[in-house]
Parts: sequence; structure tokens; C-alpha cells
Amino acid sequence: MTTTRPADPARAHSFNAAAAQYAANRPTYPPALFDTIEQAADRPLTGARVADVGAGTGISTSLLHARGADVLAVEPGAGMAAEFRRGNPDIPLVRGNGNALPLADATLDLLTYAQSWHWTDPAHSVPEALRALRPGGALALWWNISALDVEWIAESSERVRRAAGMDSRQADRERRADAADPSGRLDFTRHKLRWSRRVPLDTHLANLGSHSHFLVMDAAARDAFLTEERAHLQQVFPDGVVEETYDVLLLVAGKR
Repeated sequence: MTTTRPADPARAHSFNAAAAQYAANRPTYPPALFDTIEQAADRPLTGARVADVGAGTGISTSLLHARGADVLAVEPGAGMAAEFRRGNPDIPLVRGNGNALPLADATLDLLTYAQSWHWTDPAHSVPEALRALRPGGALALWWNISALDVEWIAESSERVRRAAGMDSRQADRERRADAADPSGRLDFTRHKLRWSRRVPLDTHLANLGSHSHFLVMDAAARDAFLTEERAHLQQVFPDGVVEETYDVLLLVAGKR
């Protein structure tokens, strides 16, 4: 059985001091992701009652809202919640987390976690999800994962791994996804969708710097790494525009 590690509290809370950087530089998600969620959940997003948990600055929540979902954001962090409210004043938000959802029983058509399920403890978040979903509802988890079959991304990811002192297990979100429900109560279907975006090198580096392992790093060490990384990538992208390639890993499970 695959098991999960407890979330590091320092890393989990590190985003709150960098919420504006996160909102400005993190990648979004492709329209095909939401088409696939609709197919896997066997219902349209339009009119669906949805809670987006670990909503952060609202990247996924705003896209769900644009697809016509009646969406509520759930976010534990004060800094991220404040940034969410600045960018999404018309979408309701409550403070809370996936281990103890501030939601009524059997009220949701869809419960979503974008880049956030791995911060929960499935021993609590799985039964909480099942409690909040109505019969026939669905839980959807997804992550943007760097496409390691692209040579420059694989090389950069290895430099990041070494700089952050991560072992291969910490660096591999696919393994985290395998541990989404160690209890086996949820029957996930698994989907992978490739997409890319072209961004200025500054945006790419700011995106890197907004990840938790850099946010908790000594500032001088982080700045030195990003300076060296800029030099590496300027050789690959001399025009200063980086093409980031991602695979969105999506897991969807229905509640019977």
C-alpha cells in the first residue's frame, strides 16, 4: 500500500506571504481539463454546486465559475484568501481546509482540489469528501506536472530537486496521486492532458520561486539558485520566452 507523508506546516503556510507572486505567475489550466471533468463526472459544470478546496488565489475557482458552476471557494490561508478576494470579489469564499470541511452534508455535486489534495491527510479528507458530496456527486483532484520528457524541463527539474534537497519521492507528484486514497474507498479514474504556455523568462523564474520548497529556503540561497537558473535558460531560450509544457494529472471518483 502506498502511504502519504504528513504535510510540512512551514511549507503549507509559506504561500501566504507570496500570494501576489503566486497569483501573477502560476500556470492556469486548459479548457480540455474541464471538458474531461464533465465527462468523468457525467454532468455539466453549468449549474453544478461545487466547492473548490485549497482554492488559493482562485486560479481554478475562477475557471469553474466561468464554466457556469455555482462555486464556493474554501481556503485555509489568510494571505491567499485576501489575494483571492482581490481578484474574485464576486465568488464566495470561506476559510477552512479539506481535513474538516466547513460544508453541510450531502450538498455538493462536485468537490475539487487543484494542486491542493497533497496538503491534506486522506485519513480525514476522504471521509470529509464523502460526507459533503451528494449521492452521484464526484471528487476531482488535479495537478499541473512538468513534462519531464522535454529535455530542458528534465534538466531544470533535476537542478531544482538538488537545490531544494528533495528526494525523488517528494519531487514526484504522480506518486502523491497514487496515494490519494490509501484506504481504497474511492475508485478513481485517471486522466492526463498535455498543454503548454509561452511566458517571459522572468515569469517562469517567478513561478519557480513561488513553490513552497523555495519559499521556505534561505533567501540568499534561493536568489543564487534563480540567478544560476536564469543563465541556464537564457542559453535554451535566447529570445527570453520560455515554453513551459505540462501534463495535467486528473483523478475523478464518484460517490455511489
